[in-house]
Amino acid sequence: MIIDWQHFTPWTSLAGGMLIGLAAAMLILLNGRIAGISGILGGLLRAPRHDRRWRLAFLAGLLLAAPLWSGVTALPAVRPVAGTAMLVVAGLLVGLGTRYGGGCTSGHGVCGLARLSPRSAAATACFMLAGAVTVFVMRHVTGA
Repeated sequence: MIIDWQHFTPWTSLAGGMLIGLAAAMLILLNGRIAGISGILGGLLRAPRHDRRWRLAFLAGLLLAAPLWSGVTALPAVRPVAGTAMLVVAGLLVGLGTRYGGGCTSGHGVCGLARLSPRSAAATACFMLAGAVTVFVMRHVTGA
């Protein structure tokens, strides 16, 4: 495997990871909540009125981050390599997985592992294994 040095961005990636960790730590320390996107979004639909503001603010931050960052630097072009049907099926499978897994990759992988949760360690191992198998099948079996 050859590293694409023109698009290799370790410092930006490190800064982004640190910001995600800082946001997750602040949310749990200041609000007592886990920064799992599926839980935040799902909870928004059934949350009491006083619990909706922070959820809306968190989701607004997620949606506004890319447009705000584009004012600082150019964002990479998004070029989906899958068709609409494949993206819809993938989205439904991710939603089903978060439901069965009791959370999403951000909740388990960032927050759960930081709390040394055995359930999150198992879920994260499953996410990683499923991703590796998917990449292998797509590249070496189907040739996509």
